Amino acid sequence: MQKKALRALLEEVRRGDTPVDKALEALRDLPFSDLGFASVDHHRALRTGLPEVIFGMGKTLLQIIAIVREISAKGHPVLVTRIGPETGAALVREFPTIVHDAVARTAVLALETTDTPGELPTTRGRGPICVVTAGTSDIPVAREAVVTARAFGNDVTELFDVGVAGLHRLLAKRAVLYAASVVIVVAGMEGALASVVGGLVDKPVIAVPTSIGYGASFEGLAALLSMLNSCASGVTVVNIDNGFGAAYSATLINQAGML
Repeated sequence: MQKKALRALLEEVRRGDTPVDKALEALRDLPFSDLGFASVDHHRALRTGLPEVIFGMGKTLLQIIAIVREISAKGHPVLVTRIGPETGAALVREFPTIVHDAVARTAVLALETTDTPGELPTTRGRGPICVVTAGTSDIPVAREAVVTARAFGNDVTELFDVGVAGLHRLLAKRAVLYAASVVIVVAGMEGALASVVGGLVDKPVIAVPTSIGYGASFEGLAALLSMLNSCASGVTVVNIDNGFGAAYSATLINQAGML
């Protein structure tokens, strides 16, 4: 339950428009629902401003479907991350309005009406979140960040394949960088793009190392260490391939005080 929805319910009780027993029924499943295999946290949006997200890896299809139903039934949009194409296709069959992004490995079930309690606005925040990739191979992780940021109500811009091997590509589009309120930089290999962007903008930069690269990149460890050792001020780093975590943090920055 979102703060806005809870406040509206309490106001209805105060005015006498909603009986106390009906309000108690609406609050019955706070703070969580026990599904046996999962405890779905309905209280999370009230505590943090953002609803629970389903991490699909390791879960069965039936488990994911049950959790999607539970979250959406309580008036929340649903984001599922790290799912394969078969699970994505099955979710589309089960929930015809769900949007599966095979590249991002995500599925998003938005709510249909703007008056639905718990629905996030189409856009909010201080400005767009810009997601930048060094190479085309980094796009799957970047798409996870894009989908997540949009699901949480942010405007998102994209600059893909603008890495340091051809820096003129980034500089030609630096106006997009300057317009962003937060920048997410996704890069593998040596991860140098995060430092470059950090030296160009006056906004927070969240760096995402990816597992893309040859042997000595050590599946993203080289990029991670490079980003952690960046000499550019204002660069923070999330875990390898963690596009979701970067977008979540960017949302908290972009929407601080609005959640």
